[in-house]
Amino acid sequence: MPRPSRHAMSPVGLVVDTVSIEGDRVLVSAHPMSPDAACTGCGQRSVRIHSHYERRLQDLPAHGRCVRFRVQVRRFRCGNSACKRQIFGELLGPGVALKAARRTARLDGILHHLGVALGGRPAARLARQVMLPVSRDTLLRVVRRRALPPLTGTLQVVGIDDFAWKRGQRYGTIICDLERRRIVDLLPDREAGTVAAWLAEHAEIRVVSRDRGGSYGRSATEGAPQAIQVADRWHVMENATAAFLEAVRRSMPPIRQALGSTVIDPALLTCAERIQYDGFVRRQDSHQAIKALAAQGVSIKAIARQTARSRKLVRGVLRGGDGDMFRGRQDTLGPHLARLGADWDAGCHNGAELWRRMRADGFGGGLRVVTEWATRRRRGEKAGRIMSRTVPPARQVSRMMTIDREQLSKADAITVAAIETGVPALGAARILFERFQQMLRVRDIAALAPWLLEQGAACLRLSVKVSARTSLPFGRHSPKHGPTARLKARSPS
Repeated sequence: MPRPSRHAMSPVGLVVDTVSIEGDRVLVSAHPMSPDAACTGCGQRSVRIHSHYERRLQDLPAHGRCVRFRVQVRRFRCGNSACKRQIFGELLGPGVALKAARRTARLDGILHHLGVALGGRPAARLARQVMLPVSRDTLLRVVRRRALPPLTGTLQVVGIDDFAWKRGQRYGTIICDLERRRIVDLLPDREAGTVAAWLAEHAEIRVVSRDRGGSYGRSATEGAPQAIQVADRWHVMENATAAFLEAVRRSMPPIRQALGSTVIDPALLTCAERIQYDGFVRRQDSHQAIKALAAQGVSIKAIARQTARSRKLVRGVLRGGDGDMFRGRQDTLGPHLARLGADWDAGCHNGAELWRRMRADGFGGGLRVVTEWATRRRRGEKAGRIMSRTVPPARQVSRMMTIDREQLSKADAITVAAIETGVPALGAARILFERFQQMLRVRDIAALAPWLLEQGAACLRLSVKVSARTSLPFGRHSPKHGPTARLKARSPS
């Protein structure tokens, strides 16, 4: 049986002498590479060897076997007559093993990652499967040993957000120190009273960064009334994106007119698209009934009671949100559309073959996504068009309008140009959105006030919607705590 490679198994700083296999274990004899060592008392280096002893270290498994190192470690005589430690044992160094450790540093690092990711019992079960037999208590000790030291000093800028103990069932609250980028505490739930009680115990907090949830807003108002409440850049950017997406959704009827797709030919639709289109037609009949009742002066509450719809849906319909006609699957297929078009133009019109080629290039989607694209392309060419008469969903339109034009395909660029020509207010909203994103990226505080004021009369309605959703401050405050003052008070993190 061939022996394992010595160079691949040796940690940095050790020289392998012999490698032997005994049953299910690989035994490696080694010695330190350095000819001298530093005294653990005074730090002076010495080459005077006193004696030897053996350290046994467990290492990462290799070739389906456990690996054990037998390291011949030396004891040295200290040459410093003033040093109280006359004889000392050499340290193997942090890259090999810690003092008095029974595991190599690289094995200890793997166990630490397992303990952090899985905890005690699950990590111990997985470790046994990969031939690293350790107990759950050992894993927890490794995690605690590598834990960061506790924070000292006062908390001034904190971030609050929720996390899942068990997704969909139980959630908690994570509190971070944004100035030092450290986790401060984990709360067992995300109730307003729990967070408010924690904030009340830390009266030194002056800035609370949170999301737009009302629960954390009440917590910060009750528990830390002296603190300024702000939104971090990620949530502000997310709110701006959601505002632009909502503007696109409300503009879908004129977008369909601009693209000449107000009339849908069912013969050009796939089976999945036909099901979506039938549902859209049924929703439109319900929406027309809601709008007719509203035209008669019926209140939203009464409309919801008569039509058996929720007040949120009724309110959205009356504000222009009719929804998408098709819910496309462009999230996974979008990056591969150029490759699909090139293979199609080269003569490959079989959906399964196209999918196999894309899988070889790293595509992770299913077969049905590609075959539906091929069906639409085939039916569109038979009807004398490049693609079928379907309008992209609002989310895809929003993405096409906000990414760089150089990254768009020719067909997408034509679609965006038609939309901006037919719906000029949406083009103005896109410009406002891009300006707002640029302000956040470069942290240009001075550009916020002009951005709020420089709005044309034609796009005033859309700009107010975007700015209302993306303003940084929360609640009602005095003029000295306005948007600019809050931006300055935010932590740069």
